[in-house]
Amino acid sequence: MGVGKDREEDLLALTHVGDEYDKYLHAVVPPVFLNSLHVYDSVEDYNSVDIFSDDGFIYARDGNPTVRILERKIAALEHGSRAVVFASGMAAFTAAVFATCKAGSHILCMRDVYMPVKRMIDTVFGPRFGMTVTFVSGNDLQEIEDAVQENTDLMILESPATFVFRVVDLKAIAEIAKRRGFKTYIDNSCLTPVFQKPLEMGIDLVMHTMSKFMGGHSDIVGGVLVGKDEELMRRIMSQMRELFGGIMGPMEAWLTIRGLRTLEVRMQRACETGLAVAEYLENHEKVKRVYHTGLSSHPQADIIARQQKGHSSLLSFELDTDSVEDVVCFADRLKLFGKGCSWGGHESLVILPLYKEPEEALELIRADRKLIRIYCGLEGSVNLIADLEQSLKQL
Repeated sequence: MGVGKDREEDLLALTHVGDEYDKYLHAVVPPVFLNSLHVYDSVEDYNSVDIFSDDGFIYARDGNPTVRILERKIAALEHGSRAVVFASGMAAFTAAVFATCKAGSHILCMRDVYMPVKRMIDTVFGPRFGMTVTFVSGNDLQEIEDAVQENTDLMILESPATFVFRVVDLKAIAEIAKRRGFKTYIDNSCLTPVFQKPLEMGIDLVMHTMSKFMGGHSDIVGGVLVGKDEELMRRIMSQMRELFGGIMGPMEAWLTIRGLRTLEVRMQRACETGLAVAEYLENHEKVKRVYHTGLSSHPQADIIARQQKGHSSLLSFELDTDSVEDVVCFADRLKLFGKGCSWGGHESLVILPLYKEPEEALELIRADRKLIRIYCGLEGSVNLIADLEQSLKQL
């Protein structure tokens, strides 16, 4: 779990890549560059700036020194040629679609991806750009093969996925994509590069929502795309980000760099806490089912063993009740779990992600309205289990 040569390389990336102490007056923490532009001594110097280089800066919409340090760290962590950061995860996702698709493109998408991704396809990419989508489970490779069309340009993945933490065989899907000629994109926010490196399995674009584990302190919003294809990444940087203007601000980038320093340590704790809580719930008589990638009962346990080095502290479960009201009351009685939609910070959270979804959405996802999702923060597994126990007792 996060051991060996890869772990040592990750630790160096988190602590030292891009810091370049001699460049910043030997400051152990790099500065926040809050300037909007950079000036040069001559017209020739200005016109010769290479914005793709580590030191090439003209205007803050193109790039920023603090942002570039963050990008270098994330690229090293994911083993990519380049990382490009954005003001939000959805900005990063949108850039990925525009960089790989065109008007009339066909997209393959896992059924249980992040809901705003589906809304973006349904309300923007479809009606405004004529893109079509086929939803698949992601686990049936033949289903994916059969769903590919002549104009298929992209497949959208999450593994583990949002609701029941479905895991898909990334290497096998990447092989299909390369053979059939479309790109693959994955949201890797849940596991981070510490526990999963999709680029190494052949995935083309990896996205992280940096408000989650990468930021780690619930104080920033941001997104990032990472890839091995330098030409594709340059296009994303110079067209999709520069022209749409979706770059992350330097203060948010600096805060994310701060979060990265402790990412490996926090992920190890998240793994321990999440597994302890998941095992407690799975063995409780009032819990019907638990969804967590660390449990041996997970339906894709064999794939997990091959492609994950650890597990997050995000999980979901179903109570042994037919009453939605019971589930709501259970969540409301929790004292250490705040009622909130995000995760990745120090604070534990609980949410009923499907509580208000229409029936057709539930049928597509094939999940229950009573599903409870919790994020286990840094309060400690003993305290969190005690909180869950006191609420379960009152069912």
